[in-house]
Amino acid sequence: MPIVLTAAQTRFLRGQAHELKALLQVGGKGISAALVAEAQGALEHHELIKVKVAGEDRQARDAMIAELAQRTDAALVQRIGHTAILYRPSTDHRRIVLPRP
Repeated sequence: MPIVLTAAQTRFLRGQAHELKALLQVGGKGISAALVAEAQGALEHHELIKVKVAGEDRQARDAMIAELAQRTDAALVQRIGHTAILYRPSTDHRRIVLPRP
């Protein structure tokens, strides 16, 4: 089930992610099952992560980011250049409290 964020929630999450460093890097091999599993673990633990995506072609980067977000059931908060911010609330211990819609 995809997560739908309001504009205020997206702004809030962008602010929270500003100081984060990229936890994952997508290489030339693209989105593998191991990368998806690692991203799911990182999202469960941190809820908000930055991902660096290699590749010169912008459309290929966008497709990889969209695929990763879809396979991890995460919301794409922002994409700038090679970096994407993904958010998915933790099932066990929520750390980030979003503003009300």
